[in-house]
Amino acid sequence: MPSIASLIPVSSGPCPRDVTGIQPRRVRAVNDSVRGESSAPKDLGALDSCDEHRNDGVESEARVSTVELATRKSRLFSKLRISLRIAAFAALAGAPVAFAAGFDFPTKRTDLSEADVKRVADVTRPTRDFSKAEQYEAMQAGGATSIDPVTEDSFSHISANIPFEDEQNFKLGNALFRKLWVSSPSSTQASDGLGPLFNARSCMSCHVNDGRGKPPEGGPSAVSMFLRLSRAARTPEEEKAIAGADILNFPDPVYGHQLQDLAVPGLAAEGRMAIRYDEETVTLGDGETMSLRRPHYAATNLAYGPLDASTTISARVAPAMIGLGLIEAIPEADILAHADPDDADGDGISGKAAIVRDHRSGEIALGRFGWKAQNATVRDQNADAFANDIGISTPDHPDAHGDCTKAEEKCLEMPTGVQKRLGAEEAPGPILDLVTFYSENLAVPSRRKASFPETLKGKRIFYESGCISCHVPKFVTRRDSPEKAQSFQLIWPYSDFLLHDMGDGLADGQQVGLASGREWRTPPLWGIGLTRTVSGHSFFLHDGRARDLTEAILWHGGEAEKARNAFSALSRDDRAALITFLESL
Repeated sequence: MPSIASLIPVSSGPCPRDVTGIQPRRVRAVNDSVRGESSAPKDLGALDSCDEHRNDGVESEARVSTVELATRKSRLFSKLRISLRIAAFAALAGAPVAFAAGFDFPTKRTDLSEADVKRVADVTRPTRDFSKAEQYEAMQAGGATSIDPVTEDSFSHISANIPFEDEQNFKLGNALFRKLWVSSPSSTQASDGLGPLFNARSCMSCHVNDGRGKPPEGGPSAVSMFLRLSRAARTPEEEKAIAGADILNFPDPVYGHQLQDLAVPGLAAEGRMAIRYDEETVTLGDGETMSLRRPHYAATNLAYGPLDASTTISARVAPAMIGLGLIEAIPEADILAHADPDDADGDGISGKAAIVRDHRSGEIALGRFGWKAQNATVRDQNADAFANDIGISTPDHPDAHGDCTKAEEKCLEMPTGVQKRLGAEEAPGPILDLVTFYSENLAVPSRRKASFPETLKGKRIFYESGCISCHVPKFVTRRDSPEKAQSFQLIWPYSDFLLHDMGDGLADGQQVGLASGREWRTPPLWGIGLTRTVSGHSFFLHDGRARDLTEAILWHGGEAEKARNAFSALSRDDRAALITFLESL
């Protein structure tokens, strides 16, 4: 299969405005469509020549007049804020400081020539021009972007630049992702090993349509949401273990790392999650009122005695699965360039790197995945889910009894699904490899209405409100990525993948590695506008408390409080425009 770059016409004269490397039928399927070349999958190689001329052909008729802010003073302040952020992004062209004290991380990219370093800095610098969509903006995952029609399966497509010979592995991984595991012993020996305690029977049970989970909303099932259990360090030795990334936290002595509300026949489930909401009224700058619901969580019907007095509980919903391989391919130095744990620039935004260990090698690594960035790789995230959510052992988590503790003696006596002829674990290496390949290559959908005036207005307000201080728009992935489909792609995840203090309102009081009980990883925003289409709901944040995007923004506090207040102070029309921008992602 030819490389994506080879599909891009390069001319010594004026650059062509159309790409003929994909079928016109698929170009028309892009639902907005920054037209011409921006509708075709490609890597950053498309910037190799004629960059200036290519801009001429991108949605020239899409223009939006500047909407004046309330006062001249606020307009100047907003421009200053963007200028400061652009200055910070410019550090990518030099040697960014690796804000991970005591750990050895690269301080600059080692995969690029000096010329490419400058190109990457130029292309990832935040725009100041909101009169039109940026070049390639509709293709928010680069050449991997899916341009299939929008349906409930929009998160389930293979990355567009995957070679044909790899599609079989993707389809096998998909089958294993959907696989329903059963308890042992079973006649279907390759499928048994469930539990004995578990929260779900398959990966797809939590990530329906590869999308976002939700709270039970009064129903009996909480299959895509669960309670994490842990306690903080008690001794200097335990504190040292956390500081050295040797352990994330310490489980409840009876119930382990999370509350499993399901069990195999003959064994009692650990308990149930109970949720109660208090409605709180918030008044916005123009007098409009909103109601936010504050959740209160409890573990009830506990089958093995009370929780330890020091155990904290934290509710988590399953995140969407798209773009994970591209996130893993972002160079560490580029993420760390945005870290400022001591707020040296005084902008009120810190950003702290999550330092963890790779499950297989035990080496120090940068956390990127999970609500508190507790996992460094897609494989690590999958192995954790197999062990804790389903109770299935893998080479990375070989305990076939999953999250059973020594206090749960009957659980440890239950039969496992290990079949010696198939491997030493219930899900041997090839199974974990295939599920990981599938997870790494779920495509991010193309943008909708990226060049529409209302979207561009909302984008400008999003930038000017300071949201991009944490929701960093763009990265370019490693040129030397081991997976060619993720190599040197211009991507738009809108995240810095760092930990931020989000204030008392979102605090769960639970330490996870270096993340405190007030800190959360900035979640990527790509695909967020398709949540209702794919997942059938519009619940957001780590526990689904927000019932729409406006509520999600209003829950922001701590480092994000300035941006939250800027949103609250907007007029109704400007708030709607910002939401329109988010819905286009």
